[in-house]
Amino acid sequence: MELFMSYIRSRVKAIVLCILIVGAFSAAYLLFEMPVVVVTYPLILSIMIGGVALAIDYIAYRRRHIMLTHEEMPAPADRLEEDYQQIIAKLQEEAKLSSAHATEEYNNMIDYYTVWAHQIKTPIAAMQLSLQSEDTETARKLTSDLNRIEEYVEMVLTFLRLDSDSTDYLIREYDLDGIIRTSVRKFSREFILKKLTLDYKPVNYTVLTDEKWLTFVIEQIISNAVKYTTEGSVRIYMNEPGILCIEDTGIGISAEDLPRIFENGYTGFNGREDKRASGIGLYLCKRITENLGHTISAESQPGKGTKIILDLRTAKLGVAE
Repeated sequence: MELFMSYIRSRVKAIVLCILIVGAFSAAYLLFEMPVVVVTYPLILSIMIGGVALAIDYIAYRRRHIMLTHEEMPAPADRLEEDYQQIIAKLQEEAKLSSAHATEEYNNMIDYYTVWAHQIKTPIAAMQLSLQSEDTETARKLTSDLNRIEEYVEMVLTFLRLDSDSTDYLIREYDLDGIIRTSVRKFSREFILKKLTLDYKPVNYTVLTDEKWLTFVIEQIISNAVKYTTEGSVRIYMNEPGILCIEDTGIGISAEDLPRIFENGYTGFNGREDKRASGIGLYLCKRITENLGHTISAESQPGKGTKIILDLRTAKLGVAE
């Protein structure tokens, strides 16, 4: 019906003109007081011929519409339409060349930053290894800073891989406690340096997920908890089977910022106060959890801490054989 109404609107001038011509002839017959039969028969015949012509024209219109929806150009009906098609073909060719150039530039940029990120991880690992033998406050502080640098490098790599065609998801059942312990161990010196308490007991839960990507998410949440908590504790627990909570006693998030913390680049008031905030960490967590079939949400009050909730009960990707 929508297509038919569109056709009628495109032909409305021709239809009105036909009606006016038929009306003019009918009026002329009536003015000369000719019998009604003389007027009626030509009028009915004109309407029938007009209806048939309209139906044939609509079928042709519909066929051309179907061809265009399948990205096929119908044969031009006249010279003007041929000119339009030539313009469209030229624009399509220019768009293809522009898209190919943009894709090449983007791939070159991805390759460069991927190589850079892998190269920068080598000196970071070397410095971390050198500091392992020291257990001083300075060594803990340097290790904490190196961990933060490594985290930013991982964020770059994750951002690059997120929409890549080569992104590999290995969906299997994993022991959630193993993933949590690996993530917590990475920030052990920061907990000691800031004198924060870790409240964690094994959750004894098996999760269907990708270990590498979920580890990144949990590490990012713990990193934020440690970063924005000056005193108190970080608590990791399972509220109910499959619902993992990571809760801190930090500065919290204001009510107006809370709905937007998972947006790309959004830092909120606390993030603007902390010049190191990039506003990309939680955005990546949101994207990754969506790709894995999990969900992430947050509850917070300024000055009372933040609770990040991971619902790990579902996964939309198939289990790897």
